[in-house]
Amino acid sequence: MTAEKKELNSSAGFQGATIEEVGKSFTGMGQKPTKPELLLHSCCGPCSTAVIERLMPDYKITVFYFNPCITDREEYEKRKANQKDFIDKFNRETPCVGKVKFIEGDYEPEKYLELVKGFETEPEGGARCKLCFRQRLEETAKKAKSLEFDLFTTTLSVSPHKDYLLISEIGKELEKEYGVEFLDADFKKKAGFQRSIQLSKKHGLYRQDYCGCEFSKR
Repeated sequence: MTAEKKELNSSAGFQGATIEEVGKSFTGMGQKPTKPELLLHSCCGPCSTAVIERLMPDYKITVFYFNPCITDREEYEKRKANQKDFIDKFNRETPCVGKVKFIEGDYEPEKYLELVKGFETEPEGGARCKLCFRQRLEETAKKAKSLEFDLFTTTLSVSPHKDYLLISEIGKELEKEYGVEFLDADFKKKAGFQRSIQLSKKHGLYRQDYCGCEFSKR
């Protein structure tokens, strides 16, 4: 693992063993197995709430806030502050070893606008959204590979407005392309979206009423 990221045995059956053998058997006793390191793309604080809660027992999570589709800078900064605020609250309230971390991707809305040129009038969930999903997931896969994460995934599937099958398809393609495992999960299942609403209210999070790009306001 890079410097940026890195920070079971049984006591039975020792009859007839030498002191050295017993010592070797006890090496590492009491230590928990290292959790896989997961880079979690997040579109916003509210969507990340239930996803982080669900994944935290099994993974070391770093949230990757990469959303050039949020074309209004003020809105982008508001959602970023909201995301960091939730992570801080979650880390303070969750009694666990290892805390959720946060990294931010480059904010380049002009690249998003160039990508979707010609698709501005597409309905929500159409071809423009597919391009947007791939842009964000591909940057997440690249970052996961460069920082040597074990897996990557996204909070996008927690929303009932997002096509899980499309997200899954893109994630699997990128897994093959970049050699980093995609954690394929439909986070809206098991009442994931409803739980995200509960947690957002609990933590007083801002819940936006549109996806992010200027075209989704219509």
